[in-house]
Amino acid sequence: MSSAHPRVFVTRRLPGDALDRLSQHAEVDLWPDDLPPPYEELVARTAGADGLICMLTDRIDAALITGAPKLRVISQMAVGYDNIDVGAAMARGIPVGNTPGVLTDATADLTFALILAVARRVVEAERFLRDGRWQTWDPNGLLGLELNGATLGIVGYGKIGQAVARRAVGFGINVVYANRSPVTSDIGEQVEFDELLRMSDIVTLHVPLMPQTQRLIGTRELQAMKATALLINTARGGIVDQAAVVQALHEGWIAGAGLDVAMVEPIPADDALLSAPNCLLLPHIGSATTTTRARMANMAVDNCIAGLNGEPLPNQARPS
Repeated sequence: MSSAHPRVFVTRRLPGDALDRLSQHAEVDLWPDDLPPPYEELVARTAGADGLICMLTDRIDAALITGAPKLRVISQMAVGYDNIDVGAAMARGIPVGNTPGVLTDATADLTFALILAVARRVVEAERFLRDGRWQTWDPNGLLGLELNGATLGIVGYGKIGQAVARRAVGFGINVVYANRSPVTSDIGEQVEFDELLRMSDIVTLHVPLMPQTQRLIGTRELQAMKATALLINTARGGIVDQAAVVQALHEGWIAGAGLDVAMVEPIPADDALLSAPNCLLLPHIGSATTTTRARMANMAVDNCIAGLNGEPLPNQARPS
C-alpha cells in the first residue's frame, strides 16, 4: 500500500469486516493482542498516526493527544467516551466519534437477563445443583422475587432505559423512571429520584458516567431502597459507590445486585465485591452480541474514514 495513505492505529481486532473496509482507505496499524496496549505503547503507536480507533479500555488523555501532531480523528468503538479527553481533542480541532444507538437492544436484553437471574437466583440455584446439595423439592428453597406486579425503577430514561421499560411490560412489571429532564412516555410514570429508590423492587441504572452521576448510588441511596430490592447496573461502574454496595449486601440494606460493570475492570482478584452475598457479576458484556459488535465496529470505521477525509463524523461525541 502506498505511503500516501493515512495511517490509522487500531487498538484491538475488530469483529466482522470493518478492518477490511478501513484498509481500503488507510494503512492499518493493528494492535494484535487480546489485551489492550499498555499506555506507553498506545502513546508511541498513536504519535505518528493520522487516525485512532480505540476502546473504552484505552486512556486517551491530553498528553497522548498533544504527542500526536498528525492526528485528525479519534473514533471510539463504544457509546460512552469518559476515557477520552474530548476537550483536549476539540482544542486541537480533532473530532471524536462514538457508536450510539446501536447497542440499545443488546444492553436492554442483558439488563433483563440480570434482572431475571438475580430475582430468581438462577446462578445460585445452578451452583446448588452442581454442588450436589439438591436433595428434594423444598417448599422454602431458593425463593426469589416474582416479577409480575413488581415495580421497576429505571434511572435514566434514554434509549436503553426505554427499551428496558418495553421489555418490562411483557412481564407485568410496573415501571417508574427518573430522568434529569421531563420525558413523555406511554410506559410508566416519571418520579423524583428519591421516590424511585423508596418505591422500587428493582432499581436499574442507565445514565452516562459524568461528574453529575459519579457515585450516584451510595450509602444514602442504598439505605433508602427497600431491604428486598435489587440493584442492576449495565451502565458504568463509577455510577455506584462499590464499597457501599458491598456493605449494603453484607448488612442487608438491599437483597441483591446484578452488575455488568465495575469501577475497576477487570475486577481485581481480591476485590470485596467478589465475596459479597447475592451479587451476580458479569465481565462487561452488555453489547456482546455478534450483530451489535459488528455494527459498532463498522460505525467506528465510518467515523474514522469521515474524519480522515475532513468530513463531519456520522456520530460525533461532545464534551460532557
